[in-house]
Amino acid sequence: MPAIRLETKRVEKPWGRHDLWPGFEDVPEGGKPVGEVWFQAPKGVGEDDPALLIKYLFTADKLSVQVHPTDAYARAHGHERGKSEAWQILSADPHATIAIGTLKPMTKEELREDAESGKIEDELDWKAVKADQFWYSPAGTIHAIGPGLVLIEVQQNVDLTYRLYDYGSDRELHLDDGVAVADPVPYVAPFKPYDLGEGRRILSGDGAFVTERWTTPRAGTLKATHDRPVWLVPLRGDGSVDGDVIGPGGVWLADSDVSLEVKDGADLLLAYPGGAVNEGLLA
Repeated sequence: MPAIRLETKRVEKPWGRHDLWPGFEDVPEGGKPVGEVWFQAPKGVGEDDPALLIKYLFTADKLSVQVHPTDAYARAHGHERGKSEAWQILSADPHATIAIGTLKPMTKEELREDAESGKIEDELDWKAVKADQFWYSPAGTIHAIGPGLVLIEVQQNVDLTYRLYDYGSDRELHLDDGVAVADPVPYVAPFKPYDLGEGRRILSGDGAFVTERWTTPRAGTLKATHDRPVWLVPLRGDGSVDGDVIGPGGVWLADSDVSLEVKDGADLLLAYPGGAVNEGLLA
């Protein structure tokens, strides 16, 4: 099957925005804020249950303090997979932050108590973020995304979030599951990005998926398979896949060998499932 351009699904969120990002239509006056745009295969095309999901997020307020389960915990509770995720920051207002990990190690009992009282918000490590940064959040990491951000999220494809705290809102919390799966410790990046040369940088790996960033022109055959498809997320510039132009605001999915050209000035994010880097991804 040739590479396909994924369709978009706009998701309204209380923390979302009315002004989105170039390539996405803003929310009409009086409309509910949009917090996420999901990229999914057209109905009847491609995999029914792909391993990964790509989203754009637009934040005007804090997301809940939350955590996601590992594969083992999720499968033991009837789900296909757990949820590790990564964030490529596209834009950030001054003083924008993301909470990732806790300021100090906590026991499970302390975590539950602080989640119930709301103290957990002050126990998190709120890190300043800026455009062009990349963050990887493995399953079990307590986190919250702050306001004033536009980012691309790469995640394992499961809609499974355990809220620990939501700033007094009436949305459901999931303290039993959330405390059970959480690893309430300071964040230490589980993977150190490295270069393969010629503008090819590995951003995350050794886990649920690999993310790469390509910033130099190249052309060849992208080696994708049904078992290990590749998601293509242009950040800047343009290129082509099987002769079709690709550019920012879109996401393409390849599950077989396709021709790929990355033009001068282009900036391309790629993601594929599994922990090992495919060094021969482009032949």
